[in-house]
Amino acid sequence: MDVEVIHLGWCSPLDHQGYSRKVLAKSFYSEDPALVAERLLGALLVRVYRGVRLSGVIVEVEAYYGSWDPASRAYKSMRGDLARTLYGDVGLALVYGVHKQWLLNVVAHREGDGGAVLIRAIEPLEGIDLMAKLRGVRDLRSLTNGPGRLTRALAVDKSFHKKPLYEETYGLWIEEGFTIDESRIARSKRIGVSKDLDEPLRFYVKDNPYVSRI
Repeated sequence: MDVEVIHLGWCSPLDHQGYSRKVLAKSFYSEDPALVAERLLGALLVRVYRGVRLSGVIVEVEAYYGSWDPASRAYKSMRGDLARTLYGDVGLALVYGVHKQWLLNVVAHREGDGGAVLIRAIEPLEGIDLMAKLRGVRDLRSLTNGPGRLTRALAVDKSFHKKPLYEETYGLWIEEGFTIDESRIARSKRIGVSKDLDEPLRFYVKDNPYVSRI
Protein backbone atom coordinates (compact mmCIF):
# COMPACT_ATOMS: atom_id res chain seq x y z
CA MET A 1 0.00 0.00 0.00
CA ASP A 2 1.74 3.17 -1.19
CA VAL A 3 1.09 6.39 0.69
CA GLU A 4 1.76 9.79 -0.83
CA VAL A 5 3.18 12.46 1.46
CA ILE A 6 0.62 15.21 1.76
CA HIS A 7 1.79 18.82 2.11
CA LEU A 8 -0.90 20.97 3.66
CA GLY A 9 0.57 24.42 3.21
CA TRP A 10 2.55 24.72 6.42
CA CYS A 11 6.32 25.15 6.81
CA SER A 12 7.41 21.73 7.93
CA PRO A 13 10.81 21.06 9.51
CA LEU A 14 11.01 18.34 6.87
CA ASP A 15 11.31 21.09 4.26
CA HIS A 16 14.76 21.95 5.61
CA GLN A 17 17.85 19.95 4.83
CA GLY A 18 19.60 18.03 7.60
CA TYR A 19 18.68 16.90 11.06
CA SER A 20 20.54 15.35 13.95
CA ARG A 21 20.40 11.60 14.47
CA LYS A 22 22.23 11.86 17.76
CA VAL A 23 20.32 9.95 20.44
CA LEU A 24 19.16 12.18 23.29
CA ALA A 25 21.15 11.44 26.45
CA LYS A 26 19.60 10.25 29.69
CA SER A 27 20.50 13.58 31.30
CA PHE A 28 18.16 15.36 28.86
CA TYR A 29 15.20 14.03 30.87
CA SER A 30 16.48 15.16 34.30
CA GLU A 31 14.51 18.40 34.22
CA ASP A 32 11.04 19.71 34.97
CA PRO A 33 8.56 17.67 32.86
CA ALA A 34 7.15 20.82 31.22
CA LEU A 35 10.62 21.91 30.13
CA VAL A 36 11.43 18.47 28.76
CA ALA A 37 8.09 18.35 26.95
CA GLU A 38 8.68 21.64 25.15
CA ARG A 39 12.24 20.65 24.24
CA LEU A 40 11.03 17.34 22.78
CA LEU A 41 9.14 19.15 20.02
CA GLY A 42 11.14 18.59 16.85
CA ALA A 43 12.92 15.53 18.20
CA LEU A 44 12.65 12.25 16.29
CA LEU A 45 10.86 9.26 17.72
CA VAL A 46 12.54 6.25 16.09
CA ARG A 47 11.47 2.61 15.92
CA VAL A 48 13.27 -0.18 14.07
CA TYR A 49 10.67 -2.76 13.09
CA ARG A 50 11.74 -5.91 11.26
CA GLY A 51 14.86 -4.16 10.09
CA VAL A 52 13.06 -1.05 8.82
CA ARG A 53 13.64 2.34 10.38
CA LEU A 54 10.36 4.10 11.17
CA SER A 55 10.46 7.64 12.49
CA GLY A 56 8.48 10.80 13.00
CA VAL A 57 9.03 14.34 14.22
CA ILE A 58 7.45 14.90 17.63
CA VAL A 59 4.90 17.69 17.17
CA GLU A 60 2.63 17.33 20.21
CA VAL A 61 3.32 16.37 23.84
CA GLU A 62 1.88 16.72 27.33
CA ALA A 63 3.74 17.05 30.63
CA TYR A 64 2.66 15.20 33.77
CA TYR A 65 3.93 15.48 37.32
CA GLY A 66 3.88 13.27 40.41
CA SER A 67 1.40 12.60 43.18
CA TRP A 68 0.25 16.24 43.44
CA ASP A 69 -0.88 16.33 39.80
CA PRO A 70 -4.58 15.34 39.58
CA ALA A 71 -4.05 13.90 36.07
CA SER A 72 -0.97 11.91 37.05
CA ARG A 73 -0.80 8.11 37.22
CA ALA A 74 0.61 8.60 40.74
CA TYR A 75 -2.21 10.85 42.00
CA LYS A 76 -4.37 8.27 43.79
CA SER A 77 -1.72 5.79 44.88
CA MET A 78 2.05 5.32 44.92
CA ARG A 79 1.73 1.54 45.16
CA GLY A 80 1.23 0.68 41.51
CA ASP A 81 3.89 0.00 38.91
CA LEU A 82 3.07 3.12 36.88
CA ALA A 83 3.46 5.39 39.91
CA ARG A 84 6.76 3.80 40.86
CA THR A 85 7.99 4.11 37.28
CA LEU A 86 6.94 7.77 37.23
CA TYR A 87 9.26 8.39 40.20
CA GLY A 88 12.01 6.12 38.93
CA ASP A 89 14.89 6.49 36.50
CA VAL A 90 14.47 9.17 33.87
CA GLY A 91 14.60 8.40 30.17
CA LEU A 92 12.63 5.16 30.47
CA ALA A 93 9.52 4.43 28.44
CA LEU A 94 6.32 4.42 30.46
CA VAL A 95 3.68 2.51 28.49
CA TYR A 96 0.11 1.96 29.61
CA GLY A 97 -3.19 1.10 27.97
CA VAL A 98 -6.25 3.32 27.59
CA HIS A 99 -9.33 2.24 25.60
CA LYS A 100 -7.43 -0.70 24.09
CA GLN A 101 -4.64 1.58 22.90
CA TRP A 102 -1.04 1.82 24.11
CA LEU A 103 0.19 5.27 25.10
CA LEU A 104 3.90 6.06 25.08
CA ASN A 105 5.45 8.33 27.70
CA VAL A 106 9.04 9.03 28.66
CA VAL A 107 9.89 9.44 32.35
CA ALA A 108 11.20 12.96 33.00
CA HIS A 109 11.63 14.81 36.29
CA ARG A 110 14.04 16.47 38.64
CA GLU A 111 15.76 14.43 41.32
CA GLY A 112 13.41 13.48 44.14
CA ASP A 113 10.25 14.21 42.17
CA GLY A 114 8.15 12.32 39.63
CA GLY A 115 6.94 13.05 36.14
CA ALA A 116 6.69 12.02 32.51
CA VAL A 117 5.95 13.36 29.04
CA LEU A 118 3.21 11.81 26.92
CA ILE A 119 4.03 11.77 23.20
CA ARG A 120 0.71 12.67 21.57
CA ALA A 121 1.57 13.06 17.87
CA ILE A 122 4.40 12.80 15.37
CA GLU A 123 4.85 13.99 11.80
CA PRO A 124 5.77 10.86 9.76
CA LEU A 125 9.26 10.99 8.31
CA GLU A 126 10.72 7.55 7.53
CA GLY A 127 9.08 4.22 6.76
CA ILE A 128 5.72 5.81 5.98
CA ASP A 129 4.46 2.95 3.80
CA LEU A 130 5.12 0.38 6.53
CA MET A 131 3.54 2.60 9.16
CA ALA A 132 0.44 2.87 6.99
CA LYS A 133 0.29 -0.92 6.67
CA LEU A 134 0.63 -1.35 10.42
CA ARG A 135 -2.24 1.12 10.93
CA GLY A 136 -4.29 -0.10 7.96
CA VAL A 137 -4.93 3.43 6.68
CA ARG A 138 -4.17 5.40 3.52
CA ASP A 139 -4.77 8.92 4.78
CA LEU A 140 -1.40 10.22 5.93
CA ARG A 141 -3.02 13.01 7.91
CA SER A 142 -4.59 10.50 10.31
CA LEU A 143 -1.62 8.14 10.45
CA THR A 144 0.07 9.35 13.63
CA ASN A 145 -2.05 12.28 14.89
CA GLY A 146 -2.85 10.83 18.28
CA PRO A 147 -1.08 8.88 21.05
CA GLY A 148 -2.77 5.56 20.25
CA ARG A 149 -2.41 6.01 16.51
CA LEU A 150 1.33 6.66 16.65
CA THR A 151 2.00 3.60 18.82
CA ARG A 152 0.12 1.38 16.35
CA ALA A 153 1.96 2.95 13.42
CA LEU A 154 5.29 2.24 15.11
CA ALA A 155 4.31 -1.16 16.53
CA VAL A 156 4.92 0.02 20.10
CA ASP A 157 3.31 -2.04 22.83
CA LYS A 158 3.69 -2.92 26.52
CA SER A 159 6.91 -4.82 25.82
CA PHE A 160 8.70 -1.46 25.72
CA HIS A 161 7.57 -0.47 29.21
CA LYS A 162 10.56 0.62 31.33
CA LYS A 163 12.98 0.25 28.43
CA PRO A 164 15.50 3.11 28.04
CA LEU A 165 14.76 5.55 25.23
CA TYR A 166 18.29 6.99 25.40
CA GLU A 167 19.90 3.99 23.72
CA GLU A 168 19.18 1.90 20.61
CA THR A 169 19.30 -1.51 22.30
CA TYR A 170 15.57 -2.26 22.24
CA GLY A 171 14.65 -0.77 18.86
CA LEU A 172 12.90 2.35 20.20
CA TRP A 173 14.65 5.63 20.99
CA ILE A 174 14.53 9.42 20.61
CA GLU A 175 17.00 11.50 18.56
CA GLU A 176 17.74 15.23 18.59
CA GLY A 177 16.04 15.77 15.23
CA PHE A 178 15.08 19.30 14.20
CA THR A 179 15.07 22.64 16.03
CA ILE A 180 11.63 24.23 16.36
CA ASP A 181 11.63 27.99 16.87
CA GLU A 182 9.87 29.15 20.03
CA SER A 183 7.53 31.34 17.97
CA ARG A 184 6.03 28.18 16.44
CA ILE A 185 5.26 26.49 19.77
CA ALA A 186 1.80 26.77 21.32
CA ARG A 187 0.44 25.66 24.70
CA SER A 188 -2.97 24.59 25.95
CA LYS A 189 -4.67 22.54 28.62
CA ARG A 190 -4.11 18.80 28.51
CA ILE A 191 -6.64 16.77 26.55
CA GLY A 192 -9.07 14.28 28.08
CA VAL A 193 -8.31 14.92 31.77
CA SER A 194 -11.15 15.47 34.23
CA LYS A 195 -9.01 17.62 36.56
CA ASP A 196 -6.14 19.74 35.35
CA LEU A 197 -3.52 22.06 36.78
CA ASP A 198 -3.74 25.81 36.18
CA GLU A 199 -0.60 25.78 34.04
CA PRO A 200 -1.19 24.70 30.41
CA LEU A 201 0.92 21.56 29.98
CA ARG A 202 0.18 20.54 26.39
CA PHE A 203 2.76 21.73 23.87
CA TYR A 204 2.42 21.51 20.11
CA VAL A 205 3.76 22.94 16.85
CA LYS A 206 1.46 25.64 15.50
CA ASP A 207 -0.43 24.84 12.31
CA ASN A 208 1.09 21.38 12.06
CA PRO A 209 -1.44 19.12 10.27
CA TYR A 210 -0.37 16.08 12.30
CA VAL A 211 -1.28 17.52 15.71
CA SER A 212 -4.19 15.57 17.19
CA ARG A 213 -6.26 18.64 18.00
CA ILE A 214 -5.70 22.31 17.23
